[in-house]
Amino acid sequence: MTSLIHPSDTPTQSRARTYRDHQRPLWQRILFSRDVAVWAALVVVYLYASATVPFFDRPITITYLLLDVAPILLIALPMTLVIITGEIDLSVASTVALASVSFGVLYDKGTPVVLAAVAALLVGVVCGAFNGFLVTVVGLPSLAVTIGTLALYRGIAVGLLGTKAITDFPDGWTDWARGRIGESDIPSIMIPFAVLAIVFIVLLHFTAFGRGVYAIGLSEGAARFSGIRVERTKLLLFVLTGVVSALAGIYYTLRYGSARGDNANGMELQVIAAVLLGGVSIFGGRGALPGVIAGVLLIGAIGSALRLADQTADVINIVTGLLLVVSVVGSSVLGWISSKRRRRGAPEPQPLTTQPGNNKTDTDGPVGEREREDR
Repeated sequence: MTSLIHPSDTPTQSRARTYRDHQRPLWQRILFSRDVAVWAALVVVYLYASATVPFFDRPITITYLLLDVAPILLIALPMTLVIITGEIDLSVASTVALASVSFGVLYDKGTPVVLAAVAALLVGVVCGAFNGFLVTVVGLPSLAVTIGTLALYRGIAVGLLGTKAITDFPDGWTDWARGRIGESDIPSIMIPFAVLAIVFIVLLHFTAFGRGVYAIGLSEGAARFSGIRVERTKLLLFVLTGVVSALAGIYYTLRYGSARGDNANGMELQVIAAVLLGGVSIFGGRGALPGVIAGVLLIGAIGSALRLADQTADVINIVTGLLLVVSVVGSSVLGWISSKRRRRGAPEPQPLTTQPGNNKTDTDGPVGEREREDR
């Protein structure tokens, strides 16, 4: 009886067919991951700034650093999922401003602060749903849609208040937004952030919904054929981004005690830069939330150090822009190097063989006949 031996049955080639990320031990996959690299960069920046920048190592600096990056941390959670699907939302800062103005106007007209906050969250839901509708139902590209709604939501926010600002908010709420947890130096806003971070980490990394998010980013067509409801998933993510942005807008208003149409101007750049710096691919399909959190803190630490070193806001924007470019280019270069190494290490295809002494070839049919005639 003929015993056919196929190259894929050999131990070496069987190993070559395994998923490349699981060829290394678990500790190596964790230690040499992009997430750990970003956390290591954060530690290096903190130690260097503590040694060279006056007052950076003071506890009060850490408190204000966390207060400053809190809205970015909040928005980066759903933004990570949106970008992993291959989409983007550039309207988040405008949603923050619109929610802030809505919250301020309603409270100024006598609405209780809790109801005003709920209404502002509903504004975020509407903004996110409108973005998601145009992307998933109408079929427009998210980049074009959210550039348009960036201007639309900002224009509505400025139109509602003009150049005025609403500044009379309850002291208890503003004190909480600026306060700390007990006697520690950790701001109170970190409590809701920690809760949301756990929810989003579990949702992305430990549920079928999260696996669907990655599948959409890797191949939308394959995800759809696998039974994943692509449009519904994207719509839900845009709604989540809108409502979390509105929550950040409420915090922003209470923290600074001011509802203005120009609140959070330019924050979308910081959010996207932090997400990409944290290891999320701009092309979708790759990324993790722990690295994104480290990316937000890294950008915040660099900005805080530059401010303490008497650098202007323009310098901070230049550094943020450079980090955004480096994160995108660096990810592409690393992907290109990795693909070259995989192609170089891939085994060459070998012809199928037969047992000695057997007159039959391992290929039947017309192709086998032609091969025998050639020989």
